[in-house]
Amino acid sequence: MTVGQYQFTVLTPTYNRAHTLGRAYASLCDQTFQDFEWLVVDDGSTDDTHERVEAWRAEARFPIRYVWQANQHKKAAFNHGVREAHGELIVALDSDDSLEVNALDAMNRAWADIPPGVRARYAAVTGLCARPDGRIVGDMFPRDVMDALSLDMTFRHRVRGEKFGCLCTAVLRDFPFPEDIPGFVPESLVWRAIARAGYLTRFVNQVFRVYHDSDDSLSRQGRDAGRHALGLYLLARDTVVECLPWFGSRPVEFFEAASRCTRFRLHAAKNGQVIPARYRVTGWKARMLVGLMWPAGALLYGLDRLRA
Repeated sequence: MTVGQYQFTVLTPTYNRAHTLGRAYASLCDQTFQDFEWLVVDDGSTDDTHERVEAWRAEARFPIRYVWQANQHKKAAFNHGVREAHGELIVALDSDDSLEVNALDAMNRAWADIPPGVRARYAAVTGLCARPDGRIVGDMFPRDVMDALSLDMTFRHRVRGEKFGCLCTAVLRDFPFPEDIPGFVPESLVWRAIARAGYLTRFVNQVFRVYHDSDDSLSRQGRDAGRHALGLYLLARDTVVECLPWFGSRPVEFFEAASRCTRFRLHAAKNGQVIPARYRVTGWKARMLVGLMWPAGALLYGLDRLRA
């Protein structure tokens, strides 16, 4: 069984989320488009995740696969799932969220609308997220159907807020999450790397995902400066080192990222964590930017310590 057996692999990395996983399953049962598999990668759960998935597999109208691994964090589980996927496109559905009933059908139509002759230049179809009450998360895109680099959408068009869609499995296999960094690693690091390689995204103003915030969600964990200093440093470093061609579009954001480089580097040092050489700030422009903002970064670190 290889990539292309299904149109989609809905990939759900999970860890001790049996109490919310049923929400994701129910939304898959309701999908109007059925050419997909559900791949659950269990990152070493100690609850009854396996038993629940096995019960669903016995009754579901779509194939369900369960893969277990020793606990290594979501990024490793995601990489594992990408390697195991049999779908042409991957939909990364968190274990506490759900899909709109027509989400897979709409993604499939948006992907099919890209002319076959140029489709190899595209990595994704991206739409919107909504909260359970229907409110859109963040901004809508400037136009209803728009082809662009995801970095252009972030820096030039200034679109903010959580977005969601599907990504080409073959492309994702070339851009895995870094596993040499312990703990939280922002997902945008991967999406940015894909954009810098020249892959386009088709953006559509349609809600694909219903976002349910929770106290133990990774998005909330990612705001913990002390616990996840290395991952947050990586995102700040990526901005000032790798994204400098977009500096003119949003200079203030680059100055803020430069201060965060110092802030999270100091947190990492306090935690006894060493930043690998390949993730250090390089290039005279980036170094100058970080040096200029060093006082602000040190102040932010001090404020974090006071709050802690």
